[in-house]
Amino acid sequence: MKVLIIEDELMARRSLEKALERNFPDIEIIGECGSVRESVSYLQDHGDEVDTIFMDVELSDGVCFEIFRQIEVKAHVVMTTAYDNYAVKAFEAGSVDYLLKPIDQGPLERAVERCRTSADKSGSDVERILAALGKAKQEKEYKERFLVQLNDRIVPVKTGEVAFFYSEDKNNHVVTFDGTAYIVDSTMDNLITGLNPDLFFRISRSCIIAKEAVESVSKLLGGRLKVTSKVILSKNLGSQPDLTVSRSRGEEFLQWLEK
Repeated sequence: MKVLIIEDELMARRSLEKALERNFPDIEIIGECGSVRESVSYLQDHGDEVDTIFMDVELSDGVCFEIFRQIEVKAHVVMTTAYDNYAVKAFEAGSVDYLLKPIDQGPLERAVERCRTSADKSGSDVERILAALGKAKQEKEYKERFLVQLNDRIVPVKTGEVAFFYSEDKNNHVVTFDGTAYIVDSTMDNLITGLNPDLFFRISRSCIIAKEAVESVSKLLGGRLKVTSKVILSKNLGSQPDLTVSRSRGEEFLQWLEK
């Protein structure tokens, strides 16, 4: 069985790769992708060679919806996701194969066996996956507040007060509309999954911005975009966060901003 892994987190990708190679000697990993763009390009060239795809929901330049919209996926698809109650319920209701990260051996063995015994590769469950992901997005309850560190205290910050999140010096920070920055004990991946995508956008691996915080957007050389924020930053920020939109996300960002 020939497998394609679509996962933007290198450690998660390597962990799945090792688990497959260790437990299933008949499996050949023929490709790995970390973004929508990379996945579409690979499937355009090698889609007929792939039997099974292990696909993360959130990728570095968007969600996996875009892969299905841009190209016909003929392989079996097993979704992988960090724990998300609404997504899991939607996958279960739609009879979609999924694995929770970190992936345990038992569920992985069951997923591989289902892919092996399925009769028709061309009868992919893409429509069920799209329906399940759409349902999860509609029903999801987004975080209303985040707990942040302020000296020796823990303080709740309402989501509506957040202008952007950014990473710096191995810490993740939340900046409120009054310009105050706090350390938040969560990864950027976990932060974005708890936010309403209509209100927040991950402009790069190190920054998530609120729509209401965008003052203007400038075009840079090479097709990148630079965001000017409405927020007047406080002096407690070690340095000014980089609000540059990743080149691969520029068009999607402008479409999101226009909604």
